[in-house]
Amino acid sequence: MSSFSASRGSVVLNGLVTTIQENKAYLSEIDGAIGDGDHGINMNKGFSLYRERFGDREADVSTALQDLGRILLTEIGGSMWPIYGTFFMDMALACKSAPSIDAELFGAMLRAALDGVRDLGDAKRGDKTLLDTLIPACDAFDESLKAGACFTACLEAMRAAAKAGWASTKDMQARIGRASRLGERSIGTVDAGATSCFLILSSLADSIESGLD
Repeated sequence: MSSFSASRGSVVLNGLVTTIQENKAYLSEIDGAIGDGDHGINMNKGFSLYRERFGDREADVSTALQDLGRILLTEIGGSMWPIYGTFFMDMALACKSAPSIDAELFGAMLRAALDGVRDLGDAKRGDKTLLDTLIPACDAFDESLKAGACFTACLEAMRAAAKAGWASTKDMQARIGRASRLGERSIGTVDAGATSCFLILSSLADSIESGLD
């Protein structure tokens, strides 16, 4: 089975940083429709801070994800940072000391991130949050893996499910967070957290696919 060298942490993280930087205005625009409009600004701040400190460093995937998670968890304000800090730190723990990352291990990393985010609160699928992207993405990856698909096919299934999950939030009423105060007025706009989660998962898929042996 193909795998991705864990030594390519800088490739993975720089891909994530570039993705967030290129989409910061869009993330703030959609957040401004039903939230406080700072999601893109804060995302860009946290990810850019990682690049300032570690962008030129060679690191394994676990170390790089842990460093990003720590920055988001401890140095960036806002309601999303415990979520994304936990997301990346739990992914890092799942692949700690691994010399390479195959489909089975990446699936475990996704599941660890999902479990960590779920443990933070009461949000569930359908509440118009990033879980509407992350849950179907994890499920699709796991189902493809169990069906015997190759790593690339599993990543493509994850990406497609993440995109569909993200898009589905447009027709949902927000039930968690600031947007929930709008009631039915929150319908008609995709969720900012679901959007950034889709972008992150897509970037991870791109980086891994480019380095599969």
